[in-house]
Amino acid sequence: MFSGQCFLRLNYSIHLQQAGGVGNMCGIAGTVGIEYSTAAFKLASSFMDVRGPDGEGLWREGGVVLLHRRLSIIDLSEFAAQPMQSSCGRYIVVFNGEIFNYKELRKGIEGDYPFNSNSDTEVVLAYFAKFGPKALDSFRGMFSLAIWDKYKAELFIARDRLGVKPLYYASIDKGFAFASRPQALCALVPGLNRGIDKQALRYFMEAGYVPAPYSIFKGVKKLEPGCYLTVTSQGISQTKYWSIDSVDTDKSIVGVNEDSLLEELDSLINDSVRLRMVSDVPLGAFLSGGIDSTVVAAYMMKHSSEPVRTFTIGFQDQAFDESSYAASVAAHLGTAHTCEMLAVDDLLKLMPTFIKQYDEPFFDYSAFPVMAVSRLAKRSVAVSLSGDGGDEAFGGYHYYRMMAGLQQVHRLPAALRNFVGSILKHAPAQRVRWLARVLESDNPAPAYAFMRGVIKDATHIMKPSLLTSTKSLSQLFAERAALFPVGLSYAEIGMRLDMAYTLPDDYLQKVDVGSMAFSLEARDPLLDHTIIEWAAKLPLEWKLRGGINKYLLRKLAYRHVPREILDRPKMGFGVPMAQWLRGGLRLWGESLLKDDQAFDALELDAQAVRTLWNAHQANQLQAHTALWSVLVMLQFYRSQFQSE
Repeated sequence: MFSGQCFLRLNYSIHLQQAGGVGNMCGIAGTVGIEYSTAAFKLASSFMDVRGPDGEGLWREGGVVLLHRRLSIIDLSEFAAQPMQSSCGRYIVVFNGEIFNYKELRKGIEGDYPFNSNSDTEVVLAYFAKFGPKALDSFRGMFSLAIWDKYKAELFIARDRLGVKPLYYASIDKGFAFASRPQALCALVPGLNRGIDKQALRYFMEAGYVPAPYSIFKGVKKLEPGCYLTVTSQGISQTKYWSIDSVDTDKSIVGVNEDSLLEELDSLINDSVRLRMVSDVPLGAFLSGGIDSTVVAAYMMKHSSEPVRTFTIGFQDQAFDESSYAASVAAHLGTAHTCEMLAVDDLLKLMPTFIKQYDEPFFDYSAFPVMAVSRLAKRSVAVSLSGDGGDEAFGGYHYYRMMAGLQQVHRLPAALRNFVGSILKHAPAQRVRWLARVLESDNPAPAYAFMRGVIKDATHIMKPSLLTSTKSLSQLFAERAALFPVGLSYAEIGMRLDMAYTLPDDYLQKVDVGSMAFSLEARDPLLDHTIIEWAAKLPLEWKLRGGINKYLLRKLAYRHVPREILDRPKMGFGVPMAQWLRGGLRLWGESLLKDDQAFDALELDAQAVRTLWNAHQANQLQAHTALWSVLVMLQFYRSQFQSE
């Protein structure tokens, strides 16, 4: 793969630029076997400035260069500076994230390693020096990291189990490069193929995100969650060190006493929140007033000597406002609560930030309120805990109830199902016609792909050339579901698929980029792998019961907040995209839809999209999800290929 020369141990000196405080929630990048360019690394560093505004460090030896941007969170001294070299001199690390159990890990190895700092980064080095890749099994946290082994001339890169922290990489004939952002990666690799990957484009159009290992660029890949790569002169090898794909549910838990299960869950969440409250800077929490964020805030209060700072965005439009629910929870728990009231259209002012910070096309427009609440929290704290992961692990989304209902329907004779479907196809209501599409498949995975898809019955906006040369989202989901244990219920299959794709490539990317846009660290206690593994074994009866979603987690929440405060319809972090495309975003959209050259390059049908646009403008149908998907892709194309 690489020339042998780039792996020679040359006696270049270590170069570190000390600046400001030090922390781990950062941006990382590096190259092996690629000619060093000061200008290229400066540009790559500038793309990651919001991820690490407190300083930067650079290490260079021979054909290896490692870059680190710092956001000060733990151990603010210069002794925790990165890139960091092990005490034996063999290993160099750049690390983005947090290892929340690092203090406990350090106690177990303190006699074997001469620590110079109080950072979790040095614990990563010490454990890797002793255990190699198996060290990852001991880490509880969120991370992407790279370690250069000077003696073996070997690069090791890894990503956390659930994919909280991003890591992109590129392999070319002359070398290898990695970075926290694809734009930084592109800056480091001269001549990198930045053309649109058509398979990634197809997945984006259907799912609203690009699933790993794909990226929108042909020459760039994402490291998948729970995986590590080893890069040597002989090539690249990938290993998956963690997954719940093959974990089966434990049927014996069905009859277990509810209180005993609640005690187990209480212990797991309590421990996870406790670990995530370690910080040398001010810390708070996002609070929507829903089950997940309420549980996190409640356990934070147990471990805090003063009221926890909580943050909510409220909207003047009652259809989108959750602030009263959050205020009720905050008052009951006794948090120090801050709510910023906005007009929903105020979020449109974040459009330039959205375009600049999301390096790949990104559909999920709840990124706008995520950015707004992150901006609010950053005024008071540097770290904020969130409730991400509760829905996927414990059955929170309405899709899972739909899948449970579909399983019941699939038990009917096929002829009866087909007859009902043929009638529903001609129903005037759009959602009823969608239901007919769901009934067409006997396989739950393709049915779930349709439910989760963002263009539904508008696949005709993609040209036949794109459709015939790529796989569908349905195929992707079906292939992944084939790895799951036989006998999982339809709802459980949906949860596993969300855990595999929707969570890391949509929701976690949304929060990571949205919070990092304001240099705020977001932590996810409900995504501790001990909780996810426990929940994966939990039978469906403890997640969906009698029409109640998140049954067990909800019962745990009732221990902290009265049910009359929590029992309300799930709203989510929404914005009025349908109205925006007819109002504040209309001129922007119309300017993009005139670009025939972009339509041709992306193999999208301009006439079909314009027809859909006109129907939406006339309020003949609600096509905002399909249209937003197209517009985001067109904007990405303009930003990447037409502004140079």
